[in-house]
Amino acid sequence: MDTTLNNDNNTSKVEVSFKERLWIIIPVVLLVGLLSTLVYNHYSEFTWDGFVGGFNQELLVFFAIGVFAQLVDGTLGMGYGATSSSFLLAYGISPAISSTGVHVAEMFTTGASAISHHKFGNINKKLLKNLLIPGAIGSITGAYLLADVIDGDTIKPFIAIYLMILAVVIIIKALRKNITKKKTKKLGFLATFGGFMDSIGGGGWGPIVTSTLLGRGRNPRYTIGSVNAAEFVVSFASGITFMLFGGINGWQVIIGLILGGVIAAPLGAYLVNKIQRKPMMVVVGVLIILLSLKTLWKFL
Repeated sequence: MDTTLNNDNNTSKVEVSFKERLWIIIPVVLLVGLLSTLVYNHYSEFTWDGFVGGFNQELLVFFAIGVFAQLVDGTLGMGYGATSSSFLLAYGISPAISSTGVHVAEMFTTGASAISHHKFGNINKKLLKNLLIPGAIGSITGAYLLADVIDGDTIKPFIAIYLMILAVVIIIKALRKNITKKKTKKLGFLATFGGFMDSIGGGGWGPIVTSTLLGRGRNPRYTIGSVNAAEFVVSFASGITFMLFGGINGWQVIIGLILGGVIAAPLGAYLVNKIQRKPMMVVVGVLIILLSLKTLWKFL
């Protein structure tokens, strides 16, 4: 009898251990497959001559944007797309290239972030599962419209205004003092809307989904970790859609954001409970507003 119970316990432990490993194995396999596909289809850009030939001051600028945006996203659970898109648009990058670059880069940065949050125990698996499929559907729809239907230059000022609205939302959430915990309803609709706006505007998954959930009184640690982990699937879905319908452009943007984001992801996951979130949210919100105003000024 004791031997049977021990065998059952050992089998159960093996199953649990395998399921836990899947949280790391799946992102790693997807990222290796994606990287292999990119290298195969764009070999010349990945050669040493291609990399060195494209290495200039702009790559360092995009690298710095990637580091800063990932630190913001990893610690606040929001703001990667809004922050990086605001910087890129203000720098003069077109909306289509900006959104493509951000989402292809996010495939890698959110993968690293998801693994980091899992390692630090920041993920609520039930919440994560409720966000995955609706978020992916919304992101695919938005990416298709931007890549194949909508003229990016035409909507550039509207994206800047949208990012300003996101920034205001971030600031308002930061300034709220007392948050009463409420039951979150219509998670699927929230995730679909967040995924759609994230793809079409180059950012918004965090400010829409994370801020709503935090505004409902959810635990910041598990909310941020779970939403960041779900963002890996959302970014993967939109990034693949951009590649299928719009192709890959702006390699310096992508490489700079990937390198900066992957390096900063573990630090962001570590700092999630170490910093004062409200002052940081206000600073990020004001920064996005200023960058968006610059983009509008250049357009006008």
